[in-house]
Amino acid sequence: MKVRKVDDPYIDQLFEAILLLEDKDECYRFFQDICTVGELQAMAQRLQVAIMLKEGRTYTDIAEATGASTATISRVKRFLHYGSDGYNLVLERLEKSRKQEN
Repeated sequence: MKVRKVDDPYIDQLFEAILLLEDKDECYRFFQDICTVGELQAMAQRLQVAIMLKEGRTYTDIAEATGASTATISRVKRFLHYGSDGYNLVLERLEKSRKQEN
């Protein structure tokens, strides 16, 4: 699948920086410096929405559990099905990682 890349050297540099992080503690340190608490919470919420959609949960269940609006849930669902496959890539790896921990 061809990924549509935003042609922006600043975004490239941001992603390169993220790839240099070695563990969860370093991720916390970097993201707490570069993002507001609200931005971090919004990204975490979208990931949780994606997880719950993949589990087959209803919009009502997801909204109640995460506090996400139906517009956010719908947007995440659209990207799960028609996006660049980034959510699916990460969700598969998270699932694989969790299975290896058990």
